[in-house]
Amino acid sequence: MTPQAYLDFAVQVGFVLLSLSFIITVARVISGPTLPDRVLALDLLVAAAIGFIAVLGIKTGFTLYIDIAIALGLVGFLATVAFARFILSRGQREDGTPACEPVNAKTQDLITQPAAEPVAMSTKGADNA
Repeated sequence: MTPQAYLDFAVQVGFVLLSLSFIITVARVISGPTLPDRVLALDLLVAAAIGFIAVLGIKTGFTLYIDIAIALGLVGFLATVAFARFILSRGQREDGTPACEPVNAKTQDLITQPAAEPVAMSTKGADNA
């Protein structure tokens, strides 16, 4: 088997595996069941797209595709971080209490209580060091 034939075979296997991964991930985006599952699946879609671009760059020999894959990786990472921050902020009110549970009397007492006095630190053992 020549090196070129081996490379062509590896590229074809790469495209098949990436296509299978892409199809399974799209099914996960559609089925969910929760928003974090969908965000994770979208992140995996970006990774599969990066793989497609990289394999295409290997097949064609254009190094510009590798630069595009790196840029897509950076944008995908920032999008995932933005989605994660959105998910975290969506579950809280402005005063910091969770939006999903009602404020009962015990929680209200914890919110309105003044903070405890700070405990003074002892420096007795610090001189020996």
